[in-house]
Amino acid sequence: MPQEKRSFQAEVSRLLDIVAHSLYSEKQIFLRELISNASDACDRLRYLALTEPGLIADDPEIKVVLTPDKAQRTLTIADNGIGMNHDELVENLGTIARSGTARFVQQLSGDQRKDMSLIGQFGVGFYSAFMVADHVEVVARKAGEEQAWRWTSDGKGEFTVEPAEKAGRGTTIILHLLADATEYAEPVRLRQIVKTYSDHIALPIRLAADGKEDTLNTAAALWTRPRSEITADQYREFYHHVAHAFDEPWLTLHSKAEGTLEYTSLLFVPAAKPFDLFDPVRKPHVKLYVRRVFITEDCAELLPAYLRFLRGIVDSEDLPLNVSREMLQNNPMLAKMRGQITKRVLSELAKKAKDAPEDYAKFWENFGAVLKEGLYEDHEHRDQLLPLMRFRSTAGDGLVSFEEYVARMKPGQEAIYTITGDDLELLRKSPQIEGYRAKGVEVLLLTDAIDEFWMPAVGAYEAHALKSVTRGAADLAKIGDAEKAPETRPDTPVGALASLIALFKLSLGEAVKDVRSSDRLTDSAVCLVADEGDLDMHLERLLKQHRQLAATAKRILEVNPRHPLIARLAAMVDKDGAAGELGDFAWLLLDQARILEGEQLPDPGAFARRLASVLERGLAA
Repeated sequence: MPQEKRSFQAEVSRLLDIVAHSLYSEKQIFLRELISNASDACDRLRYLALTEPGLIADDPEIKVVLTPDKAQRTLTIADNGIGMNHDELVENLGTIARSGTARFVQQLSGDQRKDMSLIGQFGVGFYSAFMVADHVEVVARKAGEEQAWRWTSDGKGEFTVEPAEKAGRGTTIILHLLADATEYAEPVRLRQIVKTYSDHIALPIRLAADGKEDTLNTAAALWTRPRSEITADQYREFYHHVAHAFDEPWLTLHSKAEGTLEYTSLLFVPAAKPFDLFDPVRKPHVKLYVRRVFITEDCAELLPAYLRFLRGIVDSEDLPLNVSREMLQNNPMLAKMRGQITKRVLSELAKKAKDAPEDYAKFWENFGAVLKEGLYEDHEHRDQLLPLMRFRSTAGDGLVSFEEYVARMKPGQEAIYTITGDDLELLRKSPQIEGYRAKGVEVLLLTDAIDEFWMPAVGAYEAHALKSVTRGAADLAKIGDAEKAPETRPDTPVGALASLIALFKLSLGEAVKDVRSSDRLTDSAVCLVADEGDLDMHLERLLKQHRQLAATAKRILEVNPRHPLIARLAAMVDKDGAAGELGDFAWLLLDQARILEGEQLPDPGAFARRLASVLERGLAA
């Protein structure tokens, strides 16, 4: 088979350019990344060998070997793990087949320092080799196959793939070092890097130099050691390895369960939001081991999807080593582990929320929207989840818990009031909250899409119903001291207002469900609300955007009896020929209310004509 020349995927080319030309200060992390990849490849082979022992029969000692050559200015990193065939070389080293890649690359700004930090969240893996090398060769032979393959590239846009001469099982990476990177061909430097970044790797990392081969790491699974013997630096580097991340762990949870069910868990909450956090697949990122043997990193049964931000490992002593995917799906031991681990994670988050609220606020900004999914999906742990919830509200700029909200409720207030939307600042200015703000009633401002789904599922907190301010009657009269409620303007006379509302109903016809006087408005002339039994307006918009709803319910138009415009319009009702003019005003006010809701006007042309006509009459008066 002749040599193939291929181009990198566009996203890879951009990443390579930033990585290769960055001013990143810790270039030595390339070795951590390549050793971490080698370790993963060895883990996968060790698992397959449980049922196919012939895969490792010719070379049973699984390891990683570093071979520096100062004279040739090369560093070779070789593992005898699972290896790669032709198609896997092209896919794994030429493309980034990860959901959200294109969206991630669009976030890159061209500022190399900022972009390198962002790439750290994405994970550069193999491509970090080009921080220290101007030319990279990869020779790979997949376990169980005879043909070896060679991949080569200078990282400038193209790579070649061709058959290679007979090679050992696994993957060998040869780095042709840059002139200013010769330190990575020095045995002393390699020892120091491995000890700093990769001592926790649970298989031997060997250095082949000066005619001998030395093991550089302890080669024992970090999670098996007592917590008292593990340093913060060792935990951090294990997090970097297992998460393929560059940030610091926000929280480290290391525990061992003993008794009828024995397992060890070493879990981390990242400090930075992973780029694929909201990927629709909601893939888990915690690796399952059985007695130190890697089983899978894609075990949806191990933890609920709303904890998918967790990184780390769970090592079971009780599951069978040859456990299959089908067995995992219905395994009662795994279900019990899932419940216990979930309870422990939520308990530790509760401690953080209580003891370090400012620190917890940082966690919430990153992962709060994901944690809310548990309120909708996990009834078993809902009581643990509710105290962890935090919200923005009309009470100020900080976060508020349900407990704090209830403590601030006004006399006569029975419900917890909420409003949902896409933009926090627009919610703060929403006309629907004007009356609540005037009475000092706090409203929770909810901007996550999941808010529309968990609220109906939860229904109430401590017997206080969750009530949307954009649906149903405002029921503000019974809250607080009515005599002290701020009144800036007198009401429009009842009879005139009733006549105006009747005329509006006649003009608008089937465009609205009803027109009524409002007690929720103080400054705006009108607003739209949903009827008590209808879907919340924001939820309707979301469902319609995702084509889950063909048509929306008709809304109620509320008019503010204390607004000067409404008073002026009511005064016109009895004048001759006013009906047509007031009809135009009715439609203009309806369209104004739609605009305030962020909705598209059904007939922009008619809106423009009516507005021009009203302006013309006003100027002529």
